[in-house]
Amino acid sequence: MFLFAKIYFLVFGLITIASGLTGFFKAGSKASLIAGGILGVLLLVAAYLVPSQWKVGLGVALVVSIALLGRFLPAVLKGAYNPGGYLVPLAIIGVFVAVIGFFQTPVG
Repeated sequence: MFLFAKIYFLVFGLITIASGLTGFFKAGSKASLIAGGILGVLLLVAAYLVPSQWKVGLGVALVVSIALLGRFLPAVLKGAYNPGGYLVPLAIIGVFVAVIGFFQTPVG
C-alpha cells in the first residue's frame, strides 16, 4: 500500500504542478502558478516521506487533497471543468489513499 501511495502522490504532485503551469501560460494566472507549485511540491514531499515517515507523508497528502477538493469541487459543480475536472477525481482518490494508508501496518 505504501509503495502505491508513494507513486500515486508523486504522479498527483507532478500533475498539480503541470496544471499550475498551464494556468499561468494560458491565462496568465500567477495564483495558479504559485498555488499549483506549492501544492504540487507538497505532494512530492508527501510521496518522499511515505516510505520512512508514513504518518507525516500521508497527513500532508491528506491536507493537500482536501485543499484541492475545497478549491475545485465548487467550480466543477458550477460547470467549470478545467482544471477541476481532473483535479477533483485525483483529490478524491488522494483522500482515500491517505485515509486507507493510516489503517495499514507498515512493513519493516
